[in-house]
Amino acid sequence: MAKKSKGNRLQVILECTEHKNSGLPGTSRYITQKNRKNTPERIELKKYNPIMRKYTVHREIK
Repeated sequence: MAKKSKGNRLQVILECTEHKNSGLPGTSRYITQKNRKNTPERIELKKYNPIMRKYTVHREIK
């Protein structure tokens, strides 16, 4: 039998940094994938926050 490899693709959760600090109720989170070989550090992307109605920086959590 072939050995199952762990793989380089990893599912990550992005959470809004501005919303967290503003004190408004709710959270803005996105799920995406990253290649752990190419980007071992945490990623930051600009994504739309529907609660604040603007594009904000979302940072990888956990």
